Amino acid sequence: MIKTVTRYVKSLALVELMKGMRVTLGYFVAPKFTIRYPEEKTPKSNRFRGLHALRRYPNGEERCIACKLCEAVCPALAITIDSEQREDGTRRTTRYDIDLFKCIYCGFCEESCPVDSIVETDIHEFHMERNEERVVNKQQLLSIGDRWEQQIAKARSLDAPYR
Repeated sequence: MIKTVTRYVKSLALVELMKGMRVTLGYFVAPKFTIRYPEEKTPKSNRFRGLHALRRYPNGEERCIACKLCEAVCPALAITIDSEQREDGTRRTTRYDIDLFKCIYCGFCEESCPVDSIVETDIHEFHMERNEERVVNKQQLLSIGDRWEQQIAKARSLDAPYR
């Protein structure tokens, strides 16, 4: 009987509501954890996996030897490669497409590459405005690699002790 009366008095006095308002007020005056995104960036790991890129050798020749290991190991089947034999007997890709909607950014493609051709950069600020832009072709991948080669090489050297 006494418990019932006590519970009734507490419900009239809105004790639970006051407890909740105290918690809300505590968060209201506490320091904020919000990051103002374009101006402030969160730190990223050296092993962050973002936009793909194809690399070249220092002499300008593309590294990809069309072994198709990255296509075979891709769990999402996002990579499509076609290749042909060149005049000098080496094999190079004629088509290298990555469907960014299918890609799960697992990093298996770069781990399987024997010549360190395909890499995932730390670029995460990319977008598509049309559905056709979701597939990145060989020329686009090579241009990304050419543009960001300094950062890619630096990230690879920092990550080298862990491979």
